[in-house]
Amino acid sequence: MPSRKPRQHSFSDKKLEVLQRLTFDYFLKETNPENGLVPDSTRQGAPYSITPTGFALAAYPVGVERGFITRNAGVKRTLTTLRFFWNSPQGPEPDATGYKGFYYHFLDMNTGRRTGNCELSTIDSTFLIAGALTAAEYFNRDTEDEHQIRTLADALY
Repeated sequence: MPSRKPRQHSFSDKKLEVLQRLTFDYFLKETNPENGLVPDSTRQGAPYSITPTGFALAAYPVGVERGFITRNAGVKRTLTTLRFFWNSPQGPEPDATGYKGFYYHFLDMNTGRRTGNCELSTIDSTFLIAGALTAAEYFNRDTEDEHQIRTLADALY
């Protein structure tokens, strides 16, 4: 069998760095600083979704490693999000944030409560929790805030 040459990608390192930075900037610019929720798109009036919120939680460690934000800024953003979900209303009410450990797909950007008639989403809850667990693995220093990240992520899981 003939050997294959490794594929070459057409992106230069500089282009890839620019793409990474622009992607990360979405989370910096679009995240609600009060609760850590992230809109589903940049379209005006787009609902806030738990999926990009989970992606943001996974992106903060990358941003720290790439030098896009400081570790302290990453910790602060992560804690804001995890504290919000830990304290969010869970229950059968039609406007709760979640129910029995699962979360509604779309949430109001200000209240964090269910928007419209969206579903209680297993897959989107998985993205959210995966982001929380990623952040918990990365923020592993022996500080009060980083310990709280690990505690909250584990409790939400």
